[in-house]
Amino acid sequence: MWKYISKSVLLLAVAVAICCVIYPLALLAVGQAVFPFQANGSLLKGPDGAVVGSKLIAQPFTKDEYFQPRPSAASYDASASASSALAASNYALRDRVARTLGPIVNYKNGPKAGKPVAPDVEGWFQKDVYQGNPHIVAQWADQHNSLASAWVTGDPAHGPYVDNWAKAHPAIVAQFKKDNPGTPEPKAPDLAVVFFKDFSAAHPGQFPSAVTKPGADGKPVTTIEPVKDGSDIQSTFFAMWREDHPDVELQDVPGDYATASGSGLDPHITLQNAEFQLDRVASKWAADTKRDPASVRQEIRQILLSNASAPFGGLTGEKMVNVLEVNLKLRTQYGAPPQ
Repeated sequence: MWKYISKSVLLLAVAVAICCVIYPLALLAVGQAVFPFQANGSLLKGPDGAVVGSKLIAQPFTKDEYFQPRPSAASYDASASASSALAASNYALRDRVARTLGPIVNYKNGPKAGKPVAPDVEGWFQKDVYQGNPHIVAQWADQHNSLASAWVTGDPAHGPYVDNWAKAHPAIVAQFKKDNPGTPEPKAPDLAVVFFKDFSAAHPGQFPSAVTKPGADGKPVTTIEPVKDGSDIQSTFFAMWREDHPDVELQDVPGDYATASGSGLDPHITLQNAEFQLDRVASKWAADTKRDPASVRQEIRQILLSNASAPFGGLTGEKMVNVLEVNLKLRTQYGAPPQ
């Protein structure tokens, strides 16, 4: 009996030594000796030598001096890789894409060819008429209840703002409770639609948005105030403006500029997408460095072309650029952007 047990224990020890010690150490040795960059996470370093990220994982860039990656349903969180899982018919997807397009899309032809539609979206919004009816904000909230509720929960300052409104308008809240007996104690998101309807009546052609101003002590203070222009107007109401202007031709926008990847972490964008962003990036660097915009644009375009490649050595697919690598090239070329 002991003879069989000892052989089994010996076999187990050998298997553990091979599978849990020798094999992992062999992989570690080969990886560090032959593929050290890939084995350590494909990490990239900035000009100061500090690690700034992995070339395999997208990260957000907010400054206009840099190229921006594809939108991410995972908020660029590598521990939560995911797609939006929204069908093409889902209004939430349509709204997200429209919000991306509003501030950046341009006219395709006519007297305004090449110019952005954003100022016209603001002008249309300020007239406060949609589909021939007044109160754009009220119609937006009534047609898209989930978007109105999402606005309330989308920013820590929005909920308290609606709560304060509810305290100042007890009659409207009482009527809501009467109309919705299943919600006897409504929270701020529950009141989103009636809040926006009242706001629209009190502030025609305006929308509640965060406004930052110097406080009494000189430090910036952010409050929610009615606004009639800005990125919130351009993005939130672009879809409604488009419905009011169906015959206007707009320039095409690269698909990967407005749609998220399946993982939400795709580090690459198409060369077409990068060239679409080129004018913004080049003009900003030209202003920062006080150089000729045309020459800066040509330099950055050359950086894109030299870093663009298609899969399988160019045998298939579109040319792609790695956003982090290209932005590091810009940082090396022009230094750090102003704070």
